[in-house]
Amino acid sequence: MIGRGCREARVLFIGEGPGESEDLQGLPFVGRAGKLLDLALLGLEFPDASYYIANIVKCRPPGNRAPTDDEAAACLPYLRRQTRLIAPKILVCLGAVALKHIIGPEHKITQIRGEWFERKGLLIMPTFHPAALLRDDGKKAFMWMDIKKARAKYDEIT
Repeated sequence: MIGRGCREARVLFIGEGPGESEDLQGLPFVGRAGKLLDLALLGLEFPDASYYIANIVKCRPPGNRAPTDDEAAACLPYLRRQTRLIAPKILVCLGAVALKHIIGPEHKITQIRGEWFERKGLLIMPTFHPAALLRDDGKKAFMWMDIKKARAKYDEIT
């Protein structure tokens, strides 16, 4: 399960890892959380050709748990290669696991979501994982604002 979207995308969304629906369909973000992400992208009129969606780990951890550091480390070379091939300008970390492995473990999603970072020529912003919104409606407005910032940055660079 590698990803879905446009391979020439300027925006790369990175989540944690596949869940049950993703395992069954072989694509990331096609379950309930993925449908929520798709609604946000549609609502903000993100062009289909503007984004690609991938995960830190490429296969579902047992029991649908968060990936371990060793599992993430084993998959990060694949994600780095994906990133080089797609060559996005913007990277959006969806949730704490993506934040930890992309920006660093010293940060907390609730403290830095919506902030921009720059690394190796990439603009990076963390936001809540769509699955977190399914558990806590109060996070929806924050994710919407963050994705809206990503859309504005996309418009600015294209």
